[in-house]
Amino acid sequence: MRQALAATPFTATPIALALATMLALPAAAQQVAAPAAAASAPQEQRIVVTGTRSPKAVDRIPGAITLISGEEIQHTLAVTEDATAVLARTVPGYAEASQAMSNTGENLRGRIALRLFDGVPQGSPLREGTRNATFTDMGLIGRIEVINGPSASEGIGAAGGIINYLSKVPTKPGHETTLTARYSSQFEDDSAGWKLGINHAYKGDSWDFLAALSRVERGMTYDGNGRRIGLNTSGSVADSQADNVFVKAGFNFGRDNEQRVQVSATNFKIKGNGNYRLVDGDRATGTTNTSERPGLFGTLSEINDFSQVTGSYRHDNLWGGTLTLDAYYADQFMRYPAEDGSDRQDPLIAPLGTLVDQSEIRSRKQGLRNSYARSDVFGVTGLELRGGVDLTQDTASQWLALTNRLWVPPMKYRSVAPWLQASYDIGPLTLSGGFRREDGKLQVDDYTTTFFRNRVFVQGGELSYTADLPNFGAVLRLPAGWSVFASTGKGFTLPNVGIPLRNINFPGQSVQGILDLQAVVVKNNEIGFNWRGAMGSLGGSYYRSKSTLGQSLSVDPVTNDFVLNRQPVNIEGYELSGELRVNRDLKLNALYSHTEGKTWFTAGGPLTRELGVLDINPDKLGLSATWKFMPNADVQLGATKLYSRTLNQGTSAAERTSGYTLFDLSANYDWGQRGKTTLGVENLTDKFYVLSWSQVVGFRNFWSGRGRVVSLTHTLTF
Repeated sequence: MRQALAATPFTATPIALALATMLALPAAAQQVAAPAAAASAPQEQRIVVTGTRSPKAVDRIPGAITLISGEEIQHTLAVTEDATAVLARTVPGYAEASQAMSNTGENLRGRIALRLFDGVPQGSPLREGTRNATFTDMGLIGRIEVINGPSASEGIGAAGGIINYLSKVPTKPGHETTLTARYSSQFEDDSAGWKLGINHAYKGDSWDFLAALSRVERGMTYDGNGRRIGLNTSGSVADSQADNVFVKAGFNFGRDNEQRVQVSATNFKIKGNGNYRLVDGDRATGTTNTSERPGLFGTLSEINDFSQVTGSYRHDNLWGGTLTLDAYYADQFMRYPAEDGSDRQDPLIAPLGTLVDQSEIRSRKQGLRNSYARSDVFGVTGLELRGGVDLTQDTASQWLALTNRLWVPPMKYRSVAPWLQASYDIGPLTLSGGFRREDGKLQVDDYTTTFFRNRVFVQGGELSYTADLPNFGAVLRLPAGWSVFASTGKGFTLPNVGIPLRNINFPGQSVQGILDLQAVVVKNNEIGFNWRGAMGSLGGSYYRSKSTLGQSLSVDPVTNDFVLNRQPVNIEGYELSGELRVNRDLKLNALYSHTEGKTWFTAGGPLTRELGVLDINPDKLGLSATWKFMPNADVQLGATKLYSRTLNQGTSAAERTSGYTLFDLSANYDWGQRGKTTLGVENLTDKFYVLSWSQVVGFRNFWSGRGRVVSLTHTLTF
C-alpha cells in the first residue's frame, strides 16, 4: 500500500498515461460497488513507526509516505536480487537503480536518504561511500517504510528522506520454516546465478524467534546486445558471492505481556570473485565498457561487510504511556576495486603511472535511543506527546589498502539530540509539531595528504555542529475517503566530510578553516492530498526543499573522480501514485515523479544552473498490472520509463540524457504443500540501454544496463 501527495498544475504530455490510470480511480469507485474486503490493505500495514518513533496511522501523518509491502518486495525479488530495485519501481521520487554494489546516483527527491535496517543507520555521512544500499538479504525483509523529504526524526543523514528496511516478524503460532532456491541466467556460459536460503520462525505465547541464512552466487551480466557488461569501478554485484546470517529473538513478560525485550544480530558479506577485469569502452563510437578474463593479479576482492547488534526494551503501560529503549552497534567495512588513477600514484612507491591501489572505508557506529509516548495528556482527548534523547557516536576513515596509506583521517562524530513531538486530533483534523536539537562535535586528528595532494600537513581539530530543527504539519480528513495535508520541517546532515579532507592540496590549513565541512540543513515545505476507497487509492504531493549551504556532485577533469560542491541548492518537484482494484483478481498501479534542482554557476550568482543526473533523476513513469488468473496463481507485468532530458543548454554545464523503457514479468503458481514456483523475467524485451547516470563523463563509467534475465524460484514452507 502506498501514500504520496500533490497539488500543482501538470503538463499533460509526459504523464498522460499515468493520469489515465490514476485520475479514473475516484470515478470508478463511485460507479462500481466493490466488496468491503477488497477496500484496502490490512490495518497493520497502515501503521508507520519510522519517523514517528511510535506507531502512527498514515492518515494522521502530514507527509508523503510510501509503504512497500512484503508482497511488493517478493514481486521485485522474482526478477532481481538487487536491494534497491524495489525502491526504483515503487517509490516515485527514488532514482534509477545502479545495478551495482555501489548506489552512485541513487537518491530520494534529489538528495541523499538515510538508509536504516531495523532502525540502524547503514553507512556514514562522514564518508559517504555510496555502498549503503547493499547490506542484507532482501529475502528476510518484511516491509519497507519510506519517509519522503528531509527529516530530523531519526538523526543525521536524512537530507532526502528516510528508508527503513524492516526484517520479518513471526506471525504464525508455532514453528515455520521456509526454504528458498533460485536460479537465474542470461543463457551465456558465465551468466548463471543461484540462491539458497532458509528462514525459521517461531511464535509462542511469550517469546518469538527468527533466524535466516542465505548464500547468493551471481554470474556475469550481459546487455541487450549480448555483450558482457563492464565491472563497476565502485563495486559490482556481478561475479560475486553474498552470505547473510540473521538472528532475532524477543520475550514478552509482565501483566498482559505489556513489556518486551528483543535482541538481534546480523552479518552480511558480499565479495567479488575477481575473475574479470574492466575494459574501457569508447563514447565516441558508442561502445560501452565490458569485462574480460583474467582478473587483475595481486589485488584484493571488493567487499561489503556489514555487521550489527541491536537490543531493545519496550513497556506499553508505564505511567499510562509507552517507553522504548533501543541500543545498537554497527561495524561496516567497504573495499573498492583496484585503480591506477593519478590520485593513487606515489613515486616513492612505484614509477608514476604504474601504481595500482584500492581504497577501503571503515565505519563504526553505536547509539542509544529512547522515547516515551503518552496519549490524552493533561486529560485532553486526542493530545499525544512523544519525546526522548538520542545519543550517537560515528567514526569513519579511508585507507589505500595495497600500500597501507591513510587517505581520509579517522573522524569521530558524537551527538546528543533531545526531541519532542506532539500531535492533536480534533475530529477530522490532526495537528502536529515538534522540535529536535542536534548538538554534535566532529573530531579529526592531524594528518598528511597523499602525494597527489602535495603531501601537505593538515592540522586537526574539533568542530561543533548545532541545529534547531522544528517541524509542523496538519492533516484534514474529508468525506468519501479524501484527505489533504501541509507540512514544513528541517533535516540535518553532515557533508561527505572525507572528500574535502582528502582533497586539501596546499599547506597551512586546519580542519576549523574548511568551509566544506559545515553542516547541511535542508528546509522542506510540502502540500498534498490522498484518496483511499473501496477500489484503490490515489495521492500526490508538491514540495520545495532549500539548503543555503547544500551539496552536489561534479566530476574532477583530472582524476575523473567525484568532487563535492558546497553551494546553495534548491529542489522542487511533484509526485503522483495510485492503485486501482478493478476487481478481486485484477489490480493496476501507476506512479509518476518530476524533480528539478538548481544551484549557481558562480559563487554569489543567481541559482540558474540546473542540477544534472548525478543529483537529480529524470522524470519517471511506472506502471504495473497484477492479475490473479487462478486461485493459486498470478502474473504481474510492469513497466518503468525514464524520460530524456536536456539541461543547461549553451553553457559549460550542458547535459543531455536519453531515456528508456523497461518491462518486467513475474508469475507465481502455488502448489500447496509442495511449495510455490515463481518465474521472473527482467528486461522482458531484451532492450539495450545505457544507465542514465552513466551517460555523463566520469571515471571509466560508460556502462550499459542488464539485458533479459530469466529467473526461476521455488519456495517451500512447512
